[in-house]
Amino acid sequence: MTLLAFTKLLMLFALCQLALPISCRADQLDNLKKLLESRKSRNLPDSKPWNLEKASSVYVGPQKGLMEADKITALPGQPDGVDFDQYAGSVTVNPKAGRALFYYFVESPQNSSTKPLVLWLNGGTSCAGPGCSSLGYGAMEELGPFRVHSDGKTLYRNNYAWNNVANVIFLESPAGVGFSYSNTSSDYAKAGDNSTADDSYTFLVNWLDRFPQYKTRDFYITGESYAGHYVPQLAYTIVSRNKKPNQTRINLKGIAIGNAWIDDNMCLKGMYEYFWTHALNSDETHTGIMKNCDFVTGKSSIACDQYTSESAQEHGDLDIYNIYAPFCKPTGPKSSSSGSVNDFDPCSDNYVDSYLNRPEVQAALHAKPTRWSACTDFPWTDSPATILPTIQQLIASGIDVWVYSGDIDGRVPVTSSRYSLNALKLPVKTAWRPWHSNGEVGGYVIGYKGVTLTTVRGAGHTVPSYEPERALTLIAAFLQGQLPPIS
Repeated sequence: MTLLAFTKLLMLFALCQLALPISCRADQLDNLKKLLESRKSRNLPDSKPWNLEKASSVYVGPQKGLMEADKITALPGQPDGVDFDQYAGSVTVNPKAGRALFYYFVESPQNSSTKPLVLWLNGGTSCAGPGCSSLGYGAMEELGPFRVHSDGKTLYRNNYAWNNVANVIFLESPAGVGFSYSNTSSDYAKAGDNSTADDSYTFLVNWLDRFPQYKTRDFYITGESYAGHYVPQLAYTIVSRNKKPNQTRINLKGIAIGNAWIDDNMCLKGMYEYFWTHALNSDETHTGIMKNCDFVTGKSSIACDQYTSESAQEHGDLDIYNIYAPFCKPTGPKSSSSGSVNDFDPCSDNYVDSYLNRPEVQAALHAKPTRWSACTDFPWTDSPATILPTIQQLIASGIDVWVYSGDIDGRVPVTSSRYSLNALKLPVKTAWRPWHSNGEVGGYVIGYKGVTLTTVRGAGHTVPSYEPERALTLIAAFLQGQLPPIS
């Protein structure tokens, strides 16, 4: 990594330090700082090539009887009337290292035998990028069938869960995140984009042996944030492996990534553009950033650093992942959570942490007893500066690619997604238009040749947390191969 590139990342760290809600700072900002220090000490290049054509063999272990062993009788505190099967457990991806990835799987209440299979991957919910749990965020706070009450002990139903339209796997990846683990501690120092894609692919091959009824099912990969790396990389790993003889063929149809970190320079440019257009920065600061910061080569300068520092000071202490959301105030009056998915509680992180650390919950999930945490810090070893070439390869292979964006996220805002996708210079097939959910404008959509970009009105970085009904409308259209409804 060059000194200038490192300076750019330090600038981003300073920005995040002021922008994040207090409850997120302790672990997630430390993640970024350690990531940057690790890159500097190892003198890693800013964009290490990502090897898509590995010839290594894939471990396949015995899976007989494990599906039945993973079935959850009931989650502690779950509401009455649960009408779908749920499973959880660990899948070994490297027996020599003792490395295993944890999953939580929910089938659809109706017609599960004909509905598609969807994998959900969380990247990170902060500047830290990788290292956050798909169980804690995706399953328990976003698109899963349950949310956690403020007591940290009981659950309530999410009527807009994505298992209404698909069978959904939530995967905690890489090893070291959530309940996923390795018996070889050095594995945690080797985490990166390459190893995460390899292990996630190995997980899928083994999981499909464990659940053979899904082997020929239409398969989709979804995720958000740093999963803008995970999802396309895993998808192209599947596309490549499907071409090899004597390899499990996975019936991949499409990918959908929300508020996705795709291209470093375009995402940073879009973030500062968003700050200015949403009255978070002054005209003078915005002009200074656009004049002095190089969003083509990524080179930094003293003047750029000065103006980006002023940007962070100007927009102050707010939840940058939903610029209109309140903070969680755990030291104030006891939260009066409504128990409704239509009213997202900003203290949900705390409730989920309490719930997933209850011994009876870990036992019901067949998880290895551990101190579960939402995010884990890693000395990340490889992370290309842009994923656009991988997305181009997916487009060429015929895979359906969607990028969706909650329009009140300031961290990876819709302007970042637009700049990133515009760099592909794709022809427009369907002009920009509104789409609707429950009789209201749910967002906006534009269809390019090979890529669909949609916004979700009123949603922050974790789209299904804030607009669960609109998110379900969106993902249902994606799975049907259609654009979101006009009316």
